Amino acid sequence: MRRTTLITLTAVSALALSACGGSDSDSGDGGSSADGGTTAVTVGVLPVPDTAAMYLGVDQGFFSDEGLDVTLQPTTGGAAAVPGVVSGTYDFAFGNYLSGMVAADTGLPLKYVTNATTATPESGFQAVVVPKDSPIQTPADLAGKRVSVNNLANINDTTIRGVVDADGGDSDDIEFVEVAFPDAVAAVTNGQVDAATVNPWTSSMEDEFRVITYNFTDYTEDLDIAGFFTSNETIADDPELVESFQTAMNKSLEFAQENPDEVRRIILTYTKLSEETVQELVLPVFRTEINRDALEELGKSAAEYGTIKEEPDLDTLLP
Repeated sequence: MRRTTLITLTAVSALALSACGGSDSDSGDGGSSADGGTTAVTVGVLPVPDTAAMYLGVDQGFFSDEGLDVTLQPTTGGAAAVPGVVSGTYDFAFGNYLSGMVAADTGLPLKYVTNATTATPESGFQAVVVPKDSPIQTPADLAGKRVSVNNLANINDTTIRGVVDADGGDSDDIEFVEVAFPDAVAAVTNGQVDAATVNPWTSSMEDEFRVITYNFTDYTEDLDIAGFFTSNETIADDPELVESFQTAMNKSLEFAQENPDEVRRIILTYTKLSEETVQELVLPVFRTEINRDALEELGKSAAEYGTIKEEPDLDTLLP
């Protein structure tokens, strides 16, 4: 039977991300501001390169063009963003698609309204790595090993299991260990895990580590990783707000895809990544279209591995 373990690391990584966000005085209730008739909107985001299009859209004025005064509120991931949207703390939030499937599986009334980030077609911005002298050579070799992921029972362990099984290994024998991305390199270096899921992965790490799999890219072709979601209540009660957000976010995605230098510039403003690291990053794909076939495959794997009870109804989950 597959095992999962939670360990806590005290090492502080050089890749630790800043907890930046808007002013606490900004309203997240969708109300209008006193001076301009704009609508105050709070968006839960992970302050990581994956959310660059959102930050860039605010910076470029695409949201203000739609009458939205956006506060970006850092989260720790989809597991935290989902209750934030349900409770009304966030009007919209960034979360990977499997987090949305898990929420829907438990009956939470959520729906994605735009895409956010997509896997690269070849080498990726995220990788499962081992030390250069590790005996692990292929994904199948991860069976029986300890592998770190940032969240248990989510998109990373699900896609890693899919890659391992496709390579002839038995993913039931993997022990997944929950380690935050900033601590993942230390965990594998110190031998607390045999392999680590690292985000971001950069070419400068190649001196010490080998990539075993780019788990998003290798799992299935053209996989969308995350999007922005809101509550069904918001969609029903304020469709104009949702439409304005969709318009601005789609403009942001298109601009980000066409302007990689601007993406790298904006990443430096909300993370603690060095300029050298940011220049080395393999950027995700930013696009407005969602590949439903790939997400159907992800849902099947999640149900097979017990992450969710049954395959998701994508008609109710996707825009």
